[in-house]
Amino acid sequence: MHRFANPAQFNRLADKILPIAKIVMVLAFAYGLYLALVASPEDYQQGQSVRIMYVHVPAAWMAMFTYMVVAAASFTALVWRHPLALLAGKAAAPIGATFTALALITGMLWGKPMWGTYWVWDGRLTSVLVLLFLYLGYMAIWRSMDEEDKAGRAASILALVGVVNIPIIKFSVDWWNTLHQPASVMRMGGPTIDAAMLWPLFTIALAFKAYFIVVFLYRMKLEINRRKLSVMRASAVQA
Repeated sequence: MHRFANPAQFNRLADKILPIAKIVMVLAFAYGLYLALVASPEDYQQGQSVRIMYVHVPAAWMAMFTYMVVAAASFTALVWRHPLALLAGKAAAPIGATFTALALITGMLWGKPMWGTYWVWDGRLTSVLVLLFLYLGYMAIWRSMDEEDKAGRAASILALVGVVNIPIIKFSVDWWNTLHQPASVMRMGGPTIDAAMLWPLFTIALAFKAYFIVVFLYRMKLEINRRKLSVMRASAVQA
């Protein structure tokens, strides 16, 4: 992986991945939305409100996945001093925060018709809210210090400490009494959701994953160019 520490090498790799990721993103969104809004049946209990699930659940998956990307980048930066690892965490965090906010908002919209309230302080909702605060704290640390490497290391420590929240989100429905239903997709016995609802879910999840790749790579390229410009300005001042 250290050969991709070279910004030019990384940019060449990103330029090869981006066109493919864009095509996958557009096709997956188009087909997934068709399946979710037109082809899939309404739920016999939830009615049309079940369609919120096709955004809410993939957004929640991506919120946790992206945080693990931030944590992995932070670990790599602290242990191996990988030159682009700090930038990778910084680039991924706003995307993860957006997915987390989307999961919370759609969860509230789904909860109102199902539970009669937008919010309850159960284990799942509270731990996802904590995840949003972790993202915001990580980004705030980056902005709080003028010295970027120092800010990146401090933010990386927070990201690694916050990893403990990921299994809490995952297993909160099993550990505590909650209004959330137990896992129905990622479970040992296989999914309990009908295929007519499962395929739209997975297709939107693929679209979200491709979206993450596209935005992440563009943000990485932006961070690399911004740092390069900063170095050039510093050199010009010294000259």
